[in-house]
Amino acid sequence: MVTWGATVGKPTRHPLMLPGWLLAEVAEQVSDAVGDERAGEMTVRLLANIAATTIDLGEDGEETWAITGDIPAMWLRDSCLQLAPLLRLAPWYPELVDAAAGLLRRHWRMILTDPYANAFNRSPNGNRWDDDVPRQGPWVWERKWELDSLTFPLDLALRLDGLGCRDWLNTDFRNAVDAILTVAEVEQRHEAASPYRFARPGASASDTLTRAGRGPETRECGLVFQAFRPSDDACLFGFNIPGNAFFASTLRRLTPFLDGGRRARAEHLVAGIEDGIGFFGMIDEPEPHLAYEVDGMGGRLFMDDANLPSLLGLPYLGVLAVDDPVYLATRRRILSPANPCFVDGVRLRGVGSPHTPPGHVWPIAVAVAGLTATHGDERLASLRMLMNSTGGTGWMHEGVDADDPSNFTRPWFSWANAMFCELALEIASRPGADCGDPISRRR
Repeated sequence: MVTWGATVGKPTRHPLMLPGWLLAEVAEQVSDAVGDERAGEMTVRLLANIAATTIDLGEDGEETWAITGDIPAMWLRDSCLQLAPLLRLAPWYPELVDAAAGLLRRHWRMILTDPYANAFNRSPNGNRWDDDVPRQGPWVWERKWELDSLTFPLDLALRLDGLGCRDWLNTDFRNAVDAILTVAEVEQRHEAASPYRFARPGASASDTLTRAGRGPETRECGLVFQAFRPSDDACLFGFNIPGNAFFASTLRRLTPFLDGGRRARAEHLVAGIEDGIGFFGMIDEPEPHLAYEVDGMGGRLFMDDANLPSLLGLPYLGVLAVDDPVYLATRRRILSPANPCFVDGVRLRGVGSPHTPPGHVWPIAVAVAGLTATHGDERLASLRMLMNSTGGTGWMHEGVDADDPSNFTRPWFSWANAMFCELALEIASRPGADCGDPISRRR
């Protein structure tokens, strides 16, 4: 186990190096906003680690590569979120925008290689997590179909557009949008039309699909089927509500970049998803709130998993306002024993996941709770909880024992490190805090 302040990971071949003056400025302003020098020190150490050890700009600077940490593969979702806190610093250091645009240029190619895959290799070397059936192609590390894998790159593109960058807008982007729309249209009709199958021989139920690899049975209702949650665990019901809501919201904002045919397809998808959420994704008692998964046949599951997209994270993702009545009702249940993944321990309180051992809280979910809070005290409390969750390592982890933070999963999980930085920079960007001109996630 590493000690506080030790380096996690080795520098990449062509690392993204953050200048010392920028890190010093961030450290000072985060420390002032939080009232604790450790917060500033930890923020800049995690930012520098994300940039230097997981992000590789490539020899020509055209395509950025980003690993998730202790696994040598690139998740489409994770890599977008790893860059999220860095983009808040883009007004100070525009080179960060170029790195994100390079990541998207690679993402478009990967989506065109296999739009059902969630994680990829840097080259067609055939590396993979497991011997899944059917066997994935040589570029694919894992082929778990998760709708958010196609949504986060589109969301990142829109954020780059907000920063004045359209270097990601190329022919591959247009072709990738075609592939994304096609997959979503097919998976609206999963039972009748989907070619997707996934089986992991000998795996637990969370790592493989039922019905000979087809997954849980659903009925067509406008929602888009996905096989796995953002945790990479199999869905209990095939329509994941936060994943569908995030996809619809992102497509709606993307329409100005689409021509007539693509725009009409996107608008039709959005309408179907929103109707499906309104009719099947709501639970009326004890007060109207959102389900986590449904099947279009009356089956509904209330819970919330730690990973994004989550119900808790919908305001952070720009889907709902933090004061939306349905969101507030959903949030109250998420952060209570009504959510089977909620953990209230001696040291940590928040959302965990069936993906990790019982009694573990995910730092990602603690950060999301802070990012979607309406009161500054709650944001600060979340950050301080995270600062005390490292088990003496100084790094964020995947899941942490709520009673004993020295017991955790994944010593190097860059996405979790990034979410700590997101929360710290959000606190520093609030009125009364002087943090330059950071970029807000809210649109």
